[in-house]
This record gives sequence, structure tokens and C-alpha cells, in this order.
Amino acid sequence: MYIHQNKDLPNFKWNAEVLLPYVSKVRDLQGRLIGRMESLGFELREEGVLETLTQDVVKSSEIEGELLNTDEVRSSVARRLGMEVSGLTDSSRAVEGVVEMMLDATQNYKGALSKDRLCGWHAALFPTGRSGMQKITVGDWRTDQYRSMKIISGPIGKQKVHFVAPGAPRLDEEMKSFIEWFNSDVAMEPIIKSAIAHLWFVSIHPFEDGNGRIARAIADCHLARADRTQQRFYSMSAQFMKHKKGYYNILESTQKGSLAVSQWLVWYFERLNDALEITNETLSKVLVKAKFWELNRNIQLNERQVKMINFLMGDFFGKLHSSKWAKMTKVHRDTARGDIQDLIAKGILLASGEGERSTNYILNLPILV
Repeated sequence: MYIHQNKDLPNFKWNAEVLLPYVSKVRDLQGRLIGRMESLGFELREEGVLETLTQDVVKSSEIEGELLNTDEVRSSVARRLGMEVSGLTDSSRAVEGVVEMMLDATQNYKGALSKDRLCGWHAALFPTGRSGMQKITVGDWRTDQYRSMKIISGPIGKQKVHFVAPGAPRLDEEMKSFIEWFNSDVAMEPIIKSAIAHLWFVSIHPFEDGNGRIARAIADCHLARADRTQQRFYSMSAQFMKHKKGYYNILESTQKGSLAVSQWLVWYFERLNDALEITNETLSKVLVKAKFWELNRNIQLNERQVKMINFLMGDFFGKLHSSKWAKMTKVHRDTARGDIQDLIAKGILLASGEGERSTNYILNLPILV
């Protein structure tokens, strides 16, 4: 039996004594984090929100195997929130759609959930009406051709069925119950409701594709309600991605059986705890970045240099050398060398290694005291 087949839905059960320490710790971390962020200046809070939302969008898509351009996501978030950020780039329709969904979920967290709103999110995720090469129903529940939608893996002949979703004829009734429960004022700890909303929505699987991303957006929406703020300072999707195998395993095991969901809640709270604690590292990066630009605010830089500096302070992997600079900025290698030497002369870049071919470059970042 799957959760969606249980007649007692939505009477989920959990062990309150087991969960209490987790809830208390998460609540304490949430309060400390929000208090710390509110003590910062407006610009630093903005930068923290921008970094968190960018990470959330990128990682939620990465869980589904879709790799988004981080710079495009960051630019899209900044533009939609009206932030004045240097080095913005154009964003693809795919990026704009997932950003639109995530911002609606977190910035309009007080708004009621509805079929129209969820279908709007789905349409934003699939602006071409296709998932990859396959044409899908967009902006509406699955159709009758998916009466027994199954989540499977493995080669043909040796496929493993992980989950069987409700048949399409049941979706209106199933989603009506879910939406009414989500919008209700049921006496439940908000972070518990966030976790259950994620699990329950995935168990219904109302869309042909995109259910995981929408489930995570729904969970983030209720976490924003729990925090009572539009400002997001921690990313659950980043932790789900880090523990991707465990994420899928716990969802699969919890959907099969009774409405006792203590194991899922404990796993969810552990990831929430990780997300809150790792935010201290994100905050440190934001503070270093702010200090860097403050120290170098009067130094003249071209657009390529600003773009590459932001890359180096963000999700840049590997070592920086002149050929990589040239490739990323789409200029001749001589131009790249000129940009780099100019930054070295200004004290912004430091050279490491020996010889032209082995020379790499790192940012000369300030040390916080």
C-alpha cells in the first residue's frame, strides 16, 4: 500500500518524543540565523538572499539531472528582485521559468496554494511544452493515458518499480484534499508541515514531469511561512542534492506502508539542520565578497574582469589560467593575459606556479577579523 491509497489520509503519525529534540534544535538555529542576518546591513542581506536563492534553484534542478548556468540563474534572481548587481547576463527561458516558480513560492509564501498556482509553476518549468524531446501535458494534471504512472529504473526486462502514482481519474480529488490541508490552519508545527507537504505531494505525483522540483518549492514555501520572512538564508535543495541517494531512498520507503512518517521527518530535520549550519559558511563568503568590493570600489575594472572576479568568488571550479579566462570571456588569449596582468598590477589577482604554461591565478581576498 502507498500513502495515497490509505483511507486515513491525511492523519499522518509520528513519535513526538523522538522529534522534539530535532524540532527544538532547528528552531534554535533558525532564530539565531535570522537574528544574525537582520543585524547586517541591507546590502549584505540582499547578497545573502541572492546567493541562497541561486543555490536553491541550481541544486533543485541538478537533483533531476538538469544543469543550469549559475550565472544565468543569479542574474535572473537579481533582476526579478530588483537588485543592482554588476555583471548580469541574459537568461534562457528554462532558467527564467524555474526562477519564477521559486520566487513565487518563497516571496509570496502567504498566498494560498491552488490548482491554478501549481499549474502556473508547472507551465513556467516547461515553457516549450516538452520535457527534453518528449511532448508533455503542461499546466494541468496528468491525463488518462497515465492511469498507472510508475517510477521505474533499470534496463528493459530488469526494471525495478520504485513507486506507483494514483491514476489520473483520481488526481482532482487527491489534489483537492492536499491543497485544502496545505491551506488549512491545522495545529501542526510549521516545519513538520513543510516536510509532510513535500512527501504527500510527491506521493500524488500530479504532473507528467517536474513533480520533485514543485514538491521542493512547496516545502520551501512553508519553511518561509515558518520563518515569517521572504528572505531565504538557507537551501534545503543543496542538502537534498548532497544526499541525493538517501533522499530518493527515504522517499521511496516512506511512501510504502502506513502513515507513520517519523523516519522521513527525522531525515528531513537532519538535512534542515545541515542547511542552517552550512549557512554560516555562505554568510562568511558574502562578508568576504562585500569587504572585497568595498576595498576595491575605486579601482577601474572592465566588464570581463568584474564577471571573472564574481566567478572566482562564486562557483568557480579548478584553476584559473589565461586560456580558461579567454574561453570563459570569449576573447583572444592575448586579451585575457592583458586583463590578468592588469588585475595583478592592481593587487586583485596573485600568480602562483612557475613558467607560463603552469601559471595559475587566485584572488587576493581580504581576511575578516
